[in-house]
Amino acid sequence: MSVPGLVIPSFREHENIAELIVRARAALPGLRVLVVDDSPDLATVRAVEDLGLEGVRVLHREGKGGRGSAVLRGIRELLREGCAPVLEMDADFSHPPDELAELERGLRERGLGLLIGSRYLPESRIENWPLARLLFSRFSNRLARLTLGVPVADYTNGYRAYSREAAECVAETCGRMGSGFIALSEILVNLHARGYRIGETPTVFVNRLRGESAVNLGELWTAAAGLLRIFLSVRVRALRAPPRDHRAPG
Repeated sequence: MSVPGLVIPSFREHENIAELIVRARAALPGLRVLVVDDSPDLATVRAVEDLGLEGVRVLHREGKGGRGSAVLRGIRELLREGCAPVLEMDADFSHPPDELAELERGLRERGLGLLIGSRYLPESRIENWPLARLLFSRFSNRLARLTLGVPVADYTNGYRAYSREAAECVAETCGRMGSGFIALSEILVNLHARGYRIGETPTVFVNRLRGESAVNLGELWTAAAGLLRIFLSVRVRALRAPPRDHRAPG
């Protein structure tokens, strides 16, 4: 029987990572965890290894490869280990680990290829975000929906669960638009254009209280500018492929 896998992209998250992993595995027993760490030092690696937990490992990469490439690397690694479904979340507690079981269950019970923990549903809540960041995020997501046409409210939150088949599609077809946050929109468009069912569920998003953010306005603007490239490249290419009906997650 397959076990769920969780990929956590990390950049200088040694203050958060151990507690996050413990809480994630408490919420979803049996969960395998892979931390893909781009930190310039080994503090996060040591924090993960010091836990000494079976089914938990860390992969350290030289240089800041970007959140998108970290998630794709993690998805591929977890698929090789036989994990299904595959989940992703940030390392800074902006995504509550207590919601992981609900995310996994929602994916399975609703027969989806992808379930997004969405910040922009009526029942969702965002805490401690600066107004400028909130306005930029809302603008980016509305622009993404207008440009790309996938019927979801939150294109850019990295709190997600993928069925095995959807994760395999992501591993094979994504990563061409860039290595940062643009990968979130690229993944979404790829799956939608290929007929995978996509849903959203409410979440509580909390701005980080400790540690260092790997996100800057330059990266966010780059992601926004990449929407047009996705529309012209990824979506057009995917639409040429024969559509398939993907009803049951792995």
